[in-house]
Amino acid sequence: MTQYLTFILDEEHYGIDISSVIEIIGIQKITQLPQQPDYVNGVINLRGRIIPTIDVRTRFNKEKVEYDERTCTIVVDVKDTLVGLIVDRVDEVMTIYDESISEPPRFNQDFKGRYVQGIARIEDTIIMLLDSGHLLSQDELIDLNLSADLE
Repeated sequence: MTQYLTFILDEEHYGIDISSVIEIIGIQKITQLPQQPDYVNGVINLRGRIIPTIDVRTRFNKEKVEYDERTCTIVVDVKDTLVGLIVDRVDEVMTIYDESISEPPRFNQDFKGRYVQGIARIEDTIIMLLDSGHLLSQDELIDLNLSADLE
């Protein structure tokens, strides 16, 4: 049994282990950085700390949408780097029992398949459980750290 923070992207449900979540904040002013991948929005200043942000919609190859009052940034610890994950809306914290989790199908081993660690079915809802440690590769984390240091 693990607690997950669930969030919604494009009417799909996702969950991330609550132990990696630092905090949830509303959308903030984002300073764009030059020459970044399209999913890297830039950086935010969170109480004096520079946090790189990624648009999870773009990272998952979904259509970009305008941010609104429900758009949130989930600040997570990814391998000792704080990263802001911008999502459509946060849903709830829920306990998911191991017996409710299935292995994700392995059609191929591309990068997108690596960050889904399991699929939970809670009543009629499918929740894709993400492994925050695989949302960004080691090289991407290094690049984000260097970019944040330059700000």
